[in-house]
Amino acid sequence: MSTRRTFIKQALGSSAAMAASGMFPFSRVVGANDRIRIGLIGGGDRGQEIFHAAIKCPNVEAVAVADVYTRRLDEVKAIVPSIHTYKDFRQLLDDKSIDAVLIATPQHQHALNFVPAIQAGKDVYQEKTMAFNPDHARRMKKALEGSGRVVQVGIQAISTPGFTTIHEMVAANKLGVITALHTHHYRNAPYGGWTREIPADCDPQHVDWKGFLGEATPHPFDPQRYMNWRFFWDYDGSNVFENMVHQVGFWYKLMDFKIPDSVTMTGANLLSPQMQVPDTVDVSMLQGKILFTWNSMFGNDFYGEGHDLLLGNRGTISRNEGDQVRFEAQGGEKRGVDSLCAVSPEGGQETGYRDATSEHMQNFFDCMRSRKEPNCPFELGYRAAIACQMSIASYHKKRAVRWDPKTEDIV
Repeated sequence: MSTRRTFIKQALGSSAAMAASGMFPFSRVVGANDRIRIGLIGGGDRGQEIFHAAIKCPNVEAVAVADVYTRRLDEVKAIVPSIHTYKDFRQLLDDKSIDAVLIATPQHQHALNFVPAIQAGKDVYQEKTMAFNPDHARRMKKALEGSGRVVQVGIQAISTPGFTTIHEMVAANKLGVITALHTHHYRNAPYGGWTREIPADCDPQHVDWKGFLGEATPHPFDPQRYMNWRFFWDYDGSNVFENMVHQVGFWYKLMDFKIPDSVTMTGANLLSPQMQVPDTVDVSMLQGKILFTWNSMFGNDFYGEGHDLLLGNRGTISRNEGDQVRFEAQGGEKRGVDSLCAVSPEGGQETGYRDATSEHMQNFFDCMRSRKEPNCPFELGYRAAIACQMSIASYHKKRAVRWDPKTEDIV
């Protein structure tokens, strides 16, 4: 006869079940000078990027890595030869000496990793988009409540100097009445540059296919679905989940935006026939008395990856992917992009993407030691995730959608 304890073990794995039942206490609270021991869940491209950022931080030790693909375990072990490797992330969570986990699995896996990690007493650095759907968001929220865990969501642009610069400008009321925020993410790259070649060892012998699928719709093993999971609705939410979320999180914190009043998304797949998700998109979100728009495409790079315009009746703030911030007051003869480009930027870099992963990761470890709120806490990641989920729901429903705060669902 099935018991509640048996059910919990089956659903969450041994470590999470024991934590949920109170059979062992949460991990220690890290002191100001203590060495932080970390585990990595998801050792792919992004996982290795945040892993490198983490191990460069002072007084941090990499203990273990978990991934469903043996190639990824070997790649991370080449970085830290002493690291323990697991195909099942729950075995990593069984190590009580691990203080924090970095989660960089595909989007549909986030909640499945996050909930047991919190229940096992780990602090969490959670890659974006934080939650794949409203059900996952609710489960993650419930797991975190009362846990005392520190969570940093991987929207690293919040940790750039440009964020502080714009915050000061807005606080000084340099823009006057703000009614519009236009954001863009443009690439001139087939399939958004996401296409991955399939290695010879990407087969059922080296990939835990069932572990990869999680709660997604069952499919026979398909190396294309595994390697190029960003192409499929079962595992990703298009460039909305991949990059819009960064700009949403940045401006949500800066402007103190709540979950949108309504969201409309239109788009199509115009250049990427092997991909299910759209490659050209336009999103409109009503945020109180401000209209927040985002558009993206993979056939032109005019705006670059992350060009934002905050527009008020006294002036305009522009921020680009290099974290350059420009301000132009209203009233001049020049208008538009040419005018903004003529103004000297405040900080940032002239070309290329300003990656603040290292600063964001250090902030996470600092907050683990102080137990203070990190730059991108769970609640902000939650709001950003819901906005992105609403966009995708609108695309599928072909209409505007709203958020029901009582049911915590999209209607």
